[in-house]
Amino acid sequence: MSRLNETHDPALNSWVASANDAHGDFPLQNLPFGVFRRKGQNEPFRVGVAIGDQIVDIGLAQTAGVFSGPAARAAAACMAPALNPLMALGPIAWSALRAALSQILREGSSLAERLQGCLVAQSHAEHAVPAHIGDYTDFYASIHHATTVGKLMRPDNPLLPNYKWVPIGYHGRGSSIRVSGLAFHRPIGQILPAGKQAPVVSPSKRIDYELEMGIFIGTGNELGTRVAIGDAESHVFGLCLLNDWSARDIQAWEYQPLGPFLAKSFATTISPWIVTLEALAPYRVPWHRPDDDPKPLPYLDSPTLTTDGAFDVELEVLLETARMREASVAPQRLTRSNFRHAYWSIAQMVAHHTVNGRNLEAGDLFGSGTQSGPSSEEAGSLLELTSGGKQPLALANGEMRTFVDDGDAVIMRAWCEKDGFARIGFGELVGYVMPPLEIGAGR
Repeated sequence: MSRLNETHDPALNSWVASANDAHGDFPLQNLPFGVFRRKGQNEPFRVGVAIGDQIVDIGLAQTAGVFSGPAARAAAACMAPALNPLMALGPIAWSALRAALSQILREGSSLAERLQGCLVAQSHAEHAVPAHIGDYTDFYASIHHATTVGKLMRPDNPLLPNYKWVPIGYHGRGSSIRVSGLAFHRPIGQILPAGKQAPVVSPSKRIDYELEMGIFIGTGNELGTRVAIGDAESHVFGLCLLNDWSARDIQAWEYQPLGPFLAKSFATTISPWIVTLEALAPYRVPWHRPDDDPKPLPYLDSPTLTTDGAFDVELEVLLETARMREASVAPQRLTRSNFRHAYWSIAQMVAHHTVNGRNLEAGDLFGSGTQSGPSSEEAGSLLELTSGGKQPLALANGEMRTFVDDGDAVIMRAWCEKDGFARIGFGELVGYVMPPLEIGAGR
């Protein structure tokens, strides 16, 4: 059965004029969900949907009586300050609300005048993390990233033997996940200097970004049950951009034997808008792996996986240094990759996460792991782009970078486009690195 429906029709236009920009992120065919409030107002955050350069306040629209039936019930769940209640309702409710929004935001809608008062300009809004994140798991789903990083550590054996059999991941923490715009202090931790026998406590000198997709869980499963791979995507609400900031020198000292800890817990940033899987339907592509690689175990395999289990999402990282900002110079692109290169799919991540009976809950977040492509220009981290800091990048303004400097902003973007369908985007994800606090200092 086709996953496409009338909401994907590229001929649809909106009475919100800015949504009809062919190069914009938020046309009528997208309608991503987030949480916002007006800037400078001490008011509760509330659920909104992006349309062009505007946000539809779903609570106000519900109060205005523009929804009916299942869409009204879904909109009522959006009266909360986070998306968890809507996420918990499941894909039928999500689809009903999205279809209703598509209809009332189209050109010629009789409800346009009533909805005018429910719009807030995106330029006048600030965002919060769109859902309460009860649990966060970071996967390692790019074989290109795993191989390149493995070569830095184990030149003769870069890829560990379990990689092609099991979706590798680790449980992180949700407490330091923040929305785009975060400025954080360079972290301090234990580092083992080269040639030394004892570690020192020092600010990290190797701050890195990781270009990832964030995967928000919608409906959960009961403890002790499994999610079959054929049902896995029905448990996924949608995708966002994710930057899992890393302190590589802290990581190198602490990660054995139990993996990342303080090297990654100081900050993770996500984009404000969650693009639903339904909106991404036109951009599904076959998932595949080389013929000589192991076939996935049965619980990680399904017919639909190979036909359309991957997503064609373009990914981009740009760097804006303090000197660029002062000189009004545009940020410089560092890399461009694509989510279709992921070795493990979204459905496989969900199925594996629950194979032991682990329960998922609405609002849980997965990171895909750094999304690098097959060429060196598609590397999703500075660790890869600079060969572990041994080959600094020369920027167009004459600056050099091995890792992220104080004052730098890392900007991530993602979008989907192909002939015959409307371009949809994820918006920007921006984060800033500030100088470290003095050791022993408070805030």
